[in-house]
Amino acid sequence: MAEKKNIIWTTGRRKTAVARVRMLPGSGTITVNERTLEDYFPRPTSRMRILEPFEATETVGQYDVLVSVEGGGIAAQADAVRHGISRALVSATETLRPTLRKGGMLTRDPREVERKKYGRHKARKRPQYSKR
Repeated sequence: MAEKKNIIWTTGRRKTAVARVRMLPGSGTITVNERTLEDYFPRPTSRMRILEPFEATETVGQYDVLVSVEGGGIAAQADAVRHGISRALVSATETLRPTLRKGGMLTRDPREVERKKYGRHKARKRPQYSKR
């Protein structure tokens, strides 16, 4: 394995998904929870979201990425990995920050699930109104 000083550790979050990202110089291999990217994220849209920071900064194939992700659903996990990779790229090369910021990849999406309230079916759905 590479020297410890070359490894960049970052965290990406989305909804309740948390991705711990390790990035090191390499050939472009992405491993998620000890599985390949294609195996863990079968949807092409999820893979596209994850690879977006590399394509925007033109660093495809320059870094190996090891990801440990938990919580949330598939889409939230993919966005958490994307957030973590973007943060890792910025800590590797500070000049990439404007490109990633413009693409909205460094901003943590603050939207969370609203809690259910009493007297309601869901967070906002009311019971059916009956006039008589």
